[in-house]
Amino acid sequence: MTRRRSGEPGTSVPAGDLFGEPGPVVAVLGATGSIGRQVVSAFETSGYRVLAVARRRPPTAAGRACAELDLSAASSARIAGILSAVGARFVVNATGGWVSSAEQNQRAHVELVERLLEAAALMPEPPRFVQIGSVHEYGPVPYGTAVDEAYEPDPQTPYGRSKLAGSNAVLRATREGRVPGVVLRAVNVFGPGVAAGSFLGSVVRGLRALPPGDRLRLKVSAAERDFVDVRDLADAVVRVAESPLTGRAVNIGRGEALGMRRILALLVAEAGRGPDVLELTGGAVSSHGGDWTQADVRLAERLLGWVPKTSVRQSLRDMWEATPAP
Repeated sequence: MTRRRSGEPGTSVPAGDLFGEPGPVVAVLGATGSIGRQVVSAFETSGYRVLAVARRRPPTAAGRACAELDLSAASSARIAGILSAVGARFVVNATGGWVSSAEQNQRAHVELVERLLEAAALMPEPPRFVQIGSVHEYGPVPYGTAVDEAYEPDPQTPYGRSKLAGSNAVLRATREGRVPGVVLRAVNVFGPGVAAGSFLGSVVRGLRALPPGDRLRLKVSAAERDFVDVRDLADAVVRVAESPLTGRAVNIGRGEALGMRRILALLVAEAGRGPDVLELTGGAVSSHGGDWTQADVRLAERLLGWVPKTSVRQSLRDMWEATPAP
């Protein structure tokens, strides 16, 4: 059974779990993405009622309340109507991703965020707004620096600049009293269901598709980067929703930088492959940030009681096992 709002063709919100029962409602936007799926699961595990908002209803969504909506084309009034219909008290923006051009990044990470904030402000009671930002908003930092929230952002890529603009829009709306918002600046994520377009996601899929006896050829830079398990990031999102924190940006990461060759060696070991399955060459590679990322995550522990719990090996093992063979 579904309930459809008049004047909003193609948008359906299933009745049942979300209607007529007590308890807070969370709307997760971008719910079918690699991060959004884990955020939905974390809220459900914590006892929240969740409305999963995505362009298409996932095949695994049986029994889950979903709204099929192309957020990139929806007006702020239409979005506000859907969120108000279920009484959403919390909104998590897990949309966006790796897009290339400046125009695409502007649409995905700035214009959409501004419309979401407008939608939240139109609701009878503005919901708590959690923006999943990026460590790349800081831009390149000196080697060995554990970047904290006081570091002055200076992103150099279209992705970093657009993510920063979106995060600043959330913080500005909070200062102006329009929406209570928090930004989580997440480092690179790994773990089960990681995006196929990410470097590690592409490596896992490449290994899964590799014919016996062949080697996977990769160009790998000397970069060292911080990674956090996607489930630990989702746990941080739930903690933000449950906290009184507002108007702040908070780093989410493991707080350690891993060399890319080192992390590839660990991945191959957890996949049960020999080290010679990879053929690595050096050289410059395209990146959304600098060659060094390490987040100072002490503020997250102090304000949210959050610390990363999943080991690097466990994240890599679960990422491998969750990726089916082609």
